[in-house]
Amino acid sequence: MSNPSDKLISNDCEKAPCPAIKLLIHPKEKDIGDFSVRRLLPFAKQRMVGPWIFFDHMGPADFSPGQGINVRPHPHINLATVTYLFEGEILHRDSLGYKQAIKPGDINLMVAGKGIVHSERERPEVHQQSHRLHGLQLWMALPEADEEIDPAFYHYPDKDIPHIDLNGVAVKVMIGSAYGLTSPVKTFADTLYIEAHLSDGLQLDLPNAQQRALYVAQGKIEIAGVEVKQYEMAILNNSDTHSVVATQDARIALIGGEEMSPRHMYWNFASSSLERIEQAKRDWQQGKFPKVPGDDKEFIPLPE
Repeated sequence: MSNPSDKLISNDCEKAPCPAIKLLIHPKEKDIGDFSVRRLLPFAKQRMVGPWIFFDHMGPADFSPGQGINVRPHPHINLATVTYLFEGEILHRDSLGYKQAIKPGDINLMVAGKGIVHSERERPEVHQQSHRLHGLQLWMALPEADEEIDPAFYHYPDKDIPHIDLNGVAVKVMIGSAYGLTSPVKTFADTLYIEAHLSDGLQLDLPNAQQRALYVAQGKIEIAGVEVKQYEMAILNNSDTHSVVATQDARIALIGGEEMSPRHMYWNFASSSLERIEQAKRDWQQGKFPKVPGDDKEFIPLPE
């Protein structure tokens, strides 16, 4: 998706002690056309968590026939996008020539590097019937040494993503290593992304990382006695090993990894260099980015 915003509302535990939680972020509703998303990152007080610079929760959104996701071709530089669906389907096309239907449980990793263009739409057989879309989309910054690598596309089907049952808690290790499992998803820095389902009353010890944030996609949990509700993101302090306890049936995502140098962001561009972003803006306006085969008639103009 596009158009990151940092005009979010925070509750950073300034009025009550919460040693496990550094910051509690509430989502900003962002209209992206036919439906809205909940945006958690970037945030004014927390621009990044490890390499993660962008976090959107899409849906759940129900569409009538003829409606649905319809994101025209748009560019990215110096980052990698990760798309993961709980329900529904997105048709990915990009300027490398890849055309891939993303389905629940799959992980789509698109590495922008020195520049890529992609669209996010729907197959006609999906678009022409009633359907639902629900999932997460994240961006991660590439290390400065890798920002200008060649663009690439990787698709990992659900069956290739490792999972484990930990005392009744279903855990998927989406990216990185945790609980003795290692995901096959390509990384460029120390990166962590796990998903877990906890029934009411169950507990999960969280894996460590230099920086971590926990998002509650569904239900409600507690961390060291502090309640984190549905659609909230808790930025964790890193002094302790933390555990979460579900106070309702819950679906959570933990993201994190190594601390990285700050990034500048404008629209769909993220880079360690402001000059590089200005160049990308000019290149998009002047039509210098590559086209998307099979989807080259439309594009999203550079925002003013």
